[in-house]
Amino acid sequence: MDIKEELEELKKKVSVEIDKSSSVDLIENIRVHLLGKKGDLTKILKGLKDLDPREKPVVGQMANKIRTQLETMISQKKHILEENKLDAQLASEKIDVTLPGETFQIGTKHVLQQIQDQIEDHFLSQGYQVMYGREIETDEYNFERMNLPKDHPARDMQDTFYLTPNVLLRTQTSAMQARAMDKHDFSTGPLKMISPGKVYRRDNDDATHSHQFHQIEGLVVGKKITLADLKGTLQALTDELFGKGHAMRFRQSYFPFTEPSLEVDISWNTVDKNTASQDIEWIEVLGAGMVHPNVLKMANIDPEEYSGFAFGLGPDRFAMIKYGIDDIRNFYLDDLRFLKQFCQVGE
Repeated sequence: MDIKEELEELKKKVSVEIDKSSSVDLIENIRVHLLGKKGDLTKILKGLKDLDPREKPVVGQMANKIRTQLETMISQKKHILEENKLDAQLASEKIDVTLPGETFQIGTKHVLQQIQDQIEDHFLSQGYQVMYGREIETDEYNFERMNLPKDHPARDMQDTFYLTPNVLLRTQTSAMQARAMDKHDFSTGPLKMISPGKVYRRDNDDATHSHQFHQIEGLVVGKKITLADLKGTLQALTDELFGKGHAMRFRQSYFPFTEPSLEVDISWNTVDKNTASQDIEWIEVLGAGMVHPNVLKMANIDPEEYSGFAFGLGPDRFAMIKYGIDDIRNFYLDDLRFLKQFCQVGE
């Protein structure tokens, strides 16, 4: 059989194989066996060198024509098979758009955030600024500017987690009070601010204590600010949050940054004029007092001309009172059965 006959025979054979191919893999296999380095057509073309010089152009032209025809047939068949494969895949994976979609639960604000928002809204309505501070604070602003020098024994009550000898996780949001006093222009009027946020202490966790909790510090500094202003401010806040059925109690206390200093308790239960004093259950919710003159002096404020009051309340305990929660740890356990009780209307 001469080379022309081999080419014609190969064309017929491969054409039949292409036509019968039922997958892309089979077509690719045919292409390799035909046109690869050791392919059938490649072997025949290598024989062109042995032909008579007068036959080479004729046979070469014929070989190129057959090669082109077969390559075209392979390409067309491969395209058809790929389309068929895609159609079959789409048919098997089609989406029934009439089926109901998956439902997703939409979150709501945590109960502590709700309480914080209510407190912020109250003070904003009273003309206060809301100032959010840094949770990583310097020893200077966390302690020293609050009249707590390095050797002060009161540090032991709230000594915290230190990152370096002079940088720590704040134990109170009071640092923002000092920063606010540094920046405030008293020619525009008194300074009225609150600072909410997380604080950290080395407390042992129990029903009413946590090593991490929330705090909202408040500060008013101006001319002729008195203890009566402090009491009225706190009474207005608790009346709005809890209603007028909860009693408030003031006790003498000690804080290095206030003088005089007070502890403020709220009755756990509602009381009226007929409630006996021994039947009232108290829970401590905040500390307060008049700003210590030393704190004012460190902010370059003249304590002879200006005075102020400060307070620090725990929204965690406020939430316990408002919703009758008896264990502060419930706020942090992420138990949806507990948290869902406080979903806001419409959420």
